[in-house]
Amino acid sequence: MELHKFHVLLAMVFVLFLVPVVHGWGLDGHYSVCKIAQSRLSKAAAKAVEELLPHSANGDLASVCIWADRVKFRYHWSSPLHYIDTPDKLCTYRYSRDCKDEDGVADRCVAGAINNYTNQLLTYNKGSGQASTYNLTEALLFLSHFIGDIHQPLHVGFTSDRGGNTIDVHWYRRKAVLHHVWDTNIIETAEERYDDSNVDELVDALQKNITTGWADQVDSWESCSGNMTACPDIYASEGIKAACDWAYKGVTEDSTLEDDYFLTRYPIVQWRLAQGGVRLAATLNRIFE
Repeated sequence: MELHKFHVLLAMVFVLFLVPVVHGWGLDGHYSVCKIAQSRLSKAAAKAVEELLPHSANGDLASVCIWADRVKFRYHWSSPLHYIDTPDKLCTYRYSRDCKDEDGVADRCVAGAINNYTNQLLTYNKGSGQASTYNLTEALLFLSHFIGDIHQPLHVGFTSDRGGNTIDVHWYRRKAVLHHVWDTNIIETAEERYDDSNVDELVDALQKNITTGWADQVDSWESCSGNMTACPDIYASEGIKAACDWAYKGVTEDSTLEDDYFLTRYPIVQWRLAQGGVRLAATLNRIFE
């Protein structure tokens, strides 16, 4: 009997580490951001990314773009690096005020993480010394994931509801929390309706919009003020505005969110996924050039 219990417990632990922990965009959201980015890399950046990717990725950044969520059990310190909490209802972001963890430790937020891992990757190809003190493969995977996270509007959400994590809603007939609606539900519903539940079709649609409908915006997405390599403060400011204008708007506890919400919010999700992919590529291009 005791042996049976041990085997059950062992099986539960095994399953726990197999099931992805989804925060930020879900699996398909992060996959889309990284797939878009890899298609826009310069020759130098593409070479560096290929060299830094783990062998298991087979050269495909998108296949490991969810890695930062799956290592939270091992790297407990990384959890606060996926988001930013901002003061309730202000709908503004300021790094010096908002980029801290729950203990008040400065720079421990997704914007600080993007700055940190960008600086680590800038040591690539600079020989021994500083470069040898960093795991640049992990830096690449963290940066790729966090640039996706910061483009999910509720990752720059309100403090009291933890970015919509404590707001219970119904997504059509299913129970959910508002944060998960933006992580996953909107994307899954769109894939079911428009993309034959195929994430690659979602990526293709986003790629087409980048070259057509959003073509006049792409240069501004790629630019970074003050000759900086990464500009997470810009992305975070956009994020809290989108959260207020779209994610939170019209939603209360136990709201039922159906077509009115889906049809008006899905374009925002598409827009932020596309921006994330374009900006990840632009950041990696600046790093490795």
